[in-house]
Amino acid sequence: MTAAKKVEYLLLGAWGMALIATLGSLYFSEIQRYVACELCWVQRIFMYPLVITLGIAAVKKDAKQAYYTLPLTVIGMGVSLYHYSVQKLSFLAEAGEACGYIPCNYEYINVFGFITIPFLALTAFTIISILMIMTIKTTRSDK
Repeated sequence: MTAAKKVEYLLLGAWGMALIATLGSLYFSEIQRYVACELCWVQRIFMYPLVITLGIAAVKKDAKQAYYTLPLTVIGMGVSLYHYSVQKLSFLAEAGEACGYIPCNYEYINVFGFITIPFLALTAFTIISILMIMTIKTTRSDK
């Protein structure tokens, strides 16, 4: 497989992950009527634009977009990890109570005892970050 084709697939995969995460977020808030907490909103601020930027990058096959996307995904990962920690670590649970109208330590879903909404966001940000790093490495090795 050529480097250009690999970059095309990596960008498309990252866009698909951002789209799935955004649609999942909208499903929880608009269909399930879950009210997003403050940290959920911050995660959305970092995820939603990725659908547009990565969509354009995938269509234009613009690997340079990885350099602009990676900081957003890394910050999003940090927020998601902190949010997940507030939900799962007892010594951080009190921080979740002061989060706003909906406490950030509240778990709308809890599948298998560890899959919560922040965990899903963390997974999406991590996958996109890995795909962006792979895109950067592929374009660098192609030179």
